[in-house]
Amino acid sequence: MAAGEGTRMRSSVPKVLHPVCGRAMIAWPVLAARGAGVDRVAVIVSPDRDLADAVPGEFETVVQPESDGTGGAVRAAIDLVRESSEILVLSGDVPLVSTELLAELLAAHRGSGAKATVMTAILDDPGSYGRVVRSPDGGVEKIVEAKSAGDATAAELEIGEINTGTYVFEGEALAGALGEIGSENAQGEYYLPDVLAILRGRSEKVAAHVAEDTAVNLGVNNRADLAAVEAEARRRILHRHMLAGVTIVDPGTTWIDADVTIGPDARIEPGTSLRGATEVGAGAVIGPHATVVDSGIGAGSEIIHSHLVLCEVMENCLVGPFAYLRPGAELADGAKAGTFVEVKNSTLAAGAKVPHLSYVGDAEIGEGANLGAGTITANYDGRRKHRTVVGPGARVGVDTMLVAPVEIGEGAYTGAGAIIRKNVPPGSLAVSRGDQKNFDQYAERRQAREAEEDQDS
Repeated sequence: MAAGEGTRMRSSVPKVLHPVCGRAMIAWPVLAARGAGVDRVAVIVSPDRDLADAVPGEFETVVQPESDGTGGAVRAAIDLVRESSEILVLSGDVPLVSTELLAELLAAHRGSGAKATVMTAILDDPGSYGRVVRSPDGGVEKIVEAKSAGDATAAELEIGEINTGTYVFEGEALAGALGEIGSENAQGEYYLPDVLAILRGRSEKVAAHVAEDTAVNLGVNNRADLAAVEAEARRRILHRHMLAGVTIVDPGTTWIDADVTIGPDARIEPGTSLRGATEVGAGAVIGPHATVVDSGIGAGSEIIHSHLVLCEVMENCLVGPFAYLRPGAELADGAKAGTFVEVKNSTLAAGAKVPHLSYVGDAEIGEGANLGAGTITANYDGRRKHRTVVGPGARVGVDTMLVAPVEIGEGAYTGAGAIIRKNVPPGSLAVSRGDQKNFDQYAERRQAREAEEDQDS
């Protein structure tokens, strides 16, 4: 169910599209359901809402014509309900329900012979969650809403078992009961839990499965809820990686998105953020204070105080501190992009080094080549980008400007301060400087001139 307006989010973005640890909120329950064996997914949306880019895998869209509650949402999908033997109902704004819990719920439902099974949790402070009223036989008699005054009695509000909003129904039983629910309540909405009381009234069995993980009831209604849910999701992600053999030095200052993969014996230093579909190889060291977005980091590489976006760093490379690797940057095994180095749309071959204070854009740096401090590839002529090629083993002197398109041959050298506008043949040395001139007594003459100017003023 993803048709809620989410007005309390105060956002132009639909609530279920807000990210939770790098993944759209709606994607969390969908992936959990697929992991539990669900092979057909329908997403119930409000009119004119497109969630296609956020829902993973194939799915069907069902439009809920008006905002009339959870019961109204499922009624909008009545045709799908009628043709399905088993229906798992999830809320798109409750992202922390896991594959394991859904598998337990489905198993409990199938083993109970019930027409409906609701996942519940027991809370010390149930707040405004719907209360689960049990019958003498231990089944579910009904679920009473507690959102507004008058929804529940004082005795019902004392109940600690709450409805998490996750259900399994027999399709035919659900279809029949949906037509009988009403909207005579404080909200004027159709409540899906009312289906349970209708089934009980028909002497059908309604079961409950108590989830030990109380986070299954953490829904998102506003930005504060979103922050709380994301903090718990982050904690779980970090815990999973640590149990898999990753060292996270300070979990409190480490952010890792849901789809990040990390190899064993990697070390994540404080202040590090790994985002998107980033992959970190075994034994790599990331941080401190590094941000890596949708990039691959090879085994044994080290990323220090740097920012990487859409790039590939192979094995045993060194990046940083204070490097910026932009989209299209590729570092082969053993390459180095050092202190205050920016690399964009360029390849550094195996063992190539750009140690410090350089910009490498639209370039190919050959195997074992070395770019001295202050090297700049002048890749833009005001209209088009051009490429620079530095051959294997070449040595580019400090403060060299390579004006593209230009090629430095294999094993070639450039002198310090050179401006290279023409290709340099292999093994050659290229320099571009005028003769040095010294002006004697310059400081003395300057001081005299400045003193005269001060006197005149």
